Amino acid sequence: MTELERQGAAARAAAGVLAMAGTVEKNRALEEIARALENGVEEILAANARDMEAARASGTRAALLDRLALSAQRIGGMAAGVREVAALADPVGESDWTQTRPNGLVISRRRVPLGVVGIIYEARPNVTVDAAALCLKSGNACILRGGREAIHSNRALAAVMSQALESAGLPGGCVSLVQDPSRESAQQLMHLDRYLDVLIPRGGPGLIRAVAKEASVPVIRTGEGVCHVYVDKDADPAMAAGIVYNAKCSRPSVCNAAECLVLHRDIAEAFFQKALPLLDQNHVELRCDKPALALLGDRGVPAQESDWDAEYGDYILAVRTVDSLAGAIDFINAHGTGHSECIVTDSYSAAQTFLSQVDAAAVYVNASTRFTDGGEFGLGAEIGISTQKLHARGPMGLQALTSWKYLVYGSGQVR
Repeated sequence: MTELERQGAAARAAAGVLAMAGTVEKNRALEEIARALENGVEEILAANARDMEAARASGTRAALLDRLALSAQRIGGMAAGVREVAALADPVGESDWTQTRPNGLVISRRRVPLGVVGIIYEARPNVTVDAAALCLKSGNACILRGGREAIHSNRALAAVMSQALESAGLPGGCVSLVQDPSRESAQQLMHLDRYLDVLIPRGGPGLIRAVAKEASVPVIRTGEGVCHVYVDKDADPAMAAGIVYNAKCSRPSVCNAAECLVLHRDIAEAFFQKALPLLDQNHVELRCDKPALALLGDRGVPAQESDWDAEYGDYILAVRTVDSLAGAIDFINAHGTGHSECIVTDSYSAAQTFLSQVDAAAVYVNASTRFTDGGEFGLGAEIGISTQKLHARGPMGLQALTSWKYLVYGSGQVR
């Protein structure tokens, strides 16, 4: 048995214990984790410093360094997030449907944990804590496989949480970290179907597509974020400029940031007059098609065909002009990843057409795509943002980490 198989067996055993734990027990464990994070700040920061030093030495981009970096404030935020999860309603055991059949069978449906959740993710140590807390509250054990760039931070966080779980009377195996961050360990995890019930990749499009292609474990694709903002001919240019600026610049490295501006020709000039002063604050590079480039001159650069499908994660924005709402919808459906799409318009008819015809997990009218988030949607923390349609779509909160069990009561019926 390999080390990963031993982890899988331990997680499967822990999942059986956790599935029987009540809300009080799970919340007690979450409080222990929050307290342990607060008490372990120095140890966690020392580990993170090692990761940051290696990342800077390897020339990691500033946007990714920001995702990797921890501080006392961010660790405090992690602890607060764990307590927020504890305060959420426990979905396990909910029953929303009961029916008595003509033959006397009484059938009800009850929420149950998925079991063992595997998560493969990249340079965001906070995912280690967020994912563990959500899995724990929803009654699932989890096996976490972070990237090489955050290995020391993740080891410190996982050790703190495992000890806290044991202090709370639950198996430390409820949360385990794959210690080997190599490509081989990721591939092994993708085929750990004897122990894993589902695998969730979180990271760039390359990682997500590789996992979806390779894994024999059921996969929920999350976080592929080629998001668009379409500025309609009937938009308010000032509102549109503010929305585009927020969607691109508030945090460009996250999956709900806008990567492509789709612009109706009739409003392009008025929009740029309002938007350029804002985008210039962050030196946003504009990769433009020919009509946009004719308006912007040296302020833009010619777009390549690959720009229409690029997830930059940086201060770069592709700009595509269209002649109609239909053209915008066709372009977005062809190049989007099913994450979040926005129309800015004062036309009710255009807004409703966009809402009904654009195929994405979240579709916005006159609001930034940056709101696609479990907390902003009132779901609490999230395990990820699903861009597929089965078994979950959009921000995945606690309910998305459960399934159904049918309970059937009889009195001797046979068929």
